[in-house]
Amino acid sequence: MSDEELEAIRQRKMAELQQQALREQSQEQAVAEAQAQKESILRKILTPEARARLSNIRMVKPEFAEQIEMQLIQLASSGKLRGQVTDEQLRTLLVQLQEKERERKVTFR
Repeated sequence: MSDEELEAIRQRKMAELQQQALREQSQEQAVAEAQAQKESILRKILTPEARARLSNIRMVKPEFAEQIEMQLIQLASSGKLRGQVTDEQLRTLLVQLQEKERERKVTFR
């Protein structure tokens, strides 16, 4: 291979790497924007006490907290929430979700 061919290969590889970096950066930016939008919605629909409870749940069970957040956002977008969700209402929702989770688990002995 000549020096010119090697330089052409290097240039192509560099261009590919730059394109990949741009794609990754735009994906990260989209994820960050979606997260910011979700946080904004949750601030509007949850009282400070309910947000604190959800934050505590996120530390212990992040997947469960995500499930709760998505359900709350769906309820808000469909117009089924009246006013902000209080801590008491959030606890009621949590109990309902935990009961459903227990019903789904199947044990064999």
